[in-house]
Amino acid sequence: MTTQLSSALISNRSRALCGLAGLALLSACATLPASGPTAGEIKQGAKAEANTIGFKIVDIDGPTLAGLMARDKAADAAVPTFASLAETGRNDVVGPGDVLSVGVYEVGVSLFSAGHDTTQSYDPSAHGQEFPSIVVDRDGAIRLPYVGRLQVAGHTAAEIQTMIEHALKGKSQNPQALVGIKQALSTTVYVTGDARRPGRMSLSLQRERLLDAIALAGGPAGSAEDTIVRFNRGDRTLEERLGRIRAGAPDDLVLIPGDRIELIKRPRTFIVLGATSRVSQVPFETGDLSLAEAMARAGGPSDGQADPSAVFLFRYDPTGPDDASSTPIIYRLNMLKPVSYFLSQRFEMHDKDVIYIANASSIRPTKLVNIINQLFSPFIAARALSR
Repeated sequence: MTTQLSSALISNRSRALCGLAGLALLSACATLPASGPTAGEIKQGAKAEANTIGFKIVDIDGPTLAGLMARDKAADAAVPTFASLAETGRNDVVGPGDVLSVGVYEVGVSLFSAGHDTTQSYDPSAHGQEFPSIVVDRDGAIRLPYVGRLQVAGHTAAEIQTMIEHALKGKSQNPQALVGIKQALSTTVYVTGDARRPGRMSLSLQRERLLDAIALAGGPAGSAEDTIVRFNRGDRTLEERLGRIRAGAPDDLVLIPGDRIELIKRPRTFIVLGATSRVSQVPFETGDLSLAEAMARAGGPSDGQADPSAVFLFRYDPTGPDDASSTPIIYRLNMLKPVSYFLSQRFEMHDKDVIYIANASSIRPTKLVNIINQLFSPFIAARALSR
């Protein structure tokens, strides 16, 4: 009798608690945990008053893809490249700050030989005087004994030799000069930023190019695809991704004195959210990346919770020359259609794109059933033990 009464009490309590739990779960169904909105909720959000930024949902189809590809091609063509900075310049002339070595050689009466009797009418031996380090001043001039001030900036070493010989004529018999450039500071370029060995590089008669200077600086610290080259020539500065510059191409500029090259690490990434195997920020690592490749790197839709008909890509599409002029667009791809796999191979990813894979609409009811089972199983077990 006591056992039957206890069983009845447990049964009544179980029913009461089940009823209360059911009411609580039904009221909280809308707030069950989820990795993001469903496809229906995203569509509803585009129409709701909460859409204050005015985003639009666009299905990815053939005409949409063709329009995007044409727009991206036009945008790339409108961006000025390094080829627009092409300019001819000389790197074989002397400038301020250069260090010269000068040698003067004479036959007969010598001006420079110490202790030599200058009253002697003729001396068949040759005499020489070397000036190993002569710095070109800020005005581009040097000074030599018996020569005086010479304006050498903008002249080659051979031209400076001729200038010295002309200045000594009438003062020395058969003077000859040899001029060498010991340190060329005026014909240098600078490589700075994320290079392995940044510094100053002197140009030679080999006519070094942009990629030559980067290679001599040890190359970029990161990958070429993650590195931006900021190139300064005169009063103009342009940027271009290092991975897009090909050796010997017009963008691989022939360097001229004064050029400045800065390497900047700026990796491109995209973000994957929603019903996927892992939520992550993924680097491009390559020059171009398609939507199909991006989804494969992220692990693709989750078999247990994703809605393959609702793959969304969030992007700010530019409508003007600056970032402020842009429109928020959500591109939708239905992976249940075979044609979508072809379209995704040609849909080009942009830096900072966000891929969202929506949850299947059945996920929340399934979660509710699982929660109910977890909550009710102790009561069911207790009732079974009381019998």
